[in-house]
Amino acid sequence: MDTLKRPCLPTVALLALTCAAPSAWAQAPFSASTAEQPAFPAALAAEAQPTIPPSALPSLSQLFAGAVTDLARLPSRDNVAWVSVGAMAALLAHSGDRGATAALAGSGGLQQRYKPGTVIGNSAVQLGGSFAAYAIGRASGNSRVATIGADLFRAQLAAQVVTQAVKASVGRTRPDGTPRSFPSGHASLSFASATVLERHLGWKAGIPAYAVASYVAVSRIGQRRHYLSDVAFGAALGIMAGRTVTIGRGDHRFAVAPMATPGGGGVSFTLLDRE
Repeated sequence: MDTLKRPCLPTVALLALTCAAPSAWAQAPFSASTAEQPAFPAALAAEAQPTIPPSALPSLSQLFAGAVTDLARLPSRDNVAWVSVGAMAALLAHSGDRGATAALAGSGGLQQRYKPGTVIGNSAVQLGGSFAAYAIGRASGNSRVATIGADLFRAQLAAQVVTQAVKASVGRTRPDGTPRSFPSGHASLSFASATVLERHLGWKAGIPAYAVASYVAVSRIGQRRHYLSDVAFGAALGIMAGRTVTIGRGDHRFAVAPMATPGGGGVSFTLLDRE
């Protein structure tokens, strides 16, 4: 078990990781036919159209081949920076691990509110849901749904592989006495999903997705399954996986990236010109 000296709660480190860069909704191509229709129905019709041609529907073999490619692309300068930010946040949070657990776990009644987080961040639920979205997109011919489902599946798979590798190498004991605490797999999966949704759909989907991911992370602390530092590093791994899979996706108004500062690090947000 970890021995900690003081119960401070450096939640700022976790919040820095849970924030995502909002981005604009992807716009459907404008055509002369839509210009002759009322604006509101035309907008709905444009939103309903897939953003990728039907011929680009990812096949099952491409889905798994892409997952292997994602793992090969993980060692990059950008991802090293994200891992560094996550490691720094985990290090800062380590001194407050026990204090955060005591504050969030509370009584048995308080822990009941965290139970949904166990289900939402479960690997079977996350991977199963994303594959179901991919399959529905394939069956209906909706390339947008199929592509988002495929990217969700690939990001979750990459996050899971990296998380399990780190768990096995670190071997940290959980607050409840069971093994394999660091990092949080629920946090990494949830933040990978949130990153993919934000990259594809923009801030309107990204904000609630990151809010849910943050709830999942907090729930793992509240149920004594993880420490604050576990979920901080898990969140960074999830964001890293989601960004790796979605390179070139979306139409973003903001760019988010890790940055170095004197004696520390952080996350930078840059406003981009859409023109």
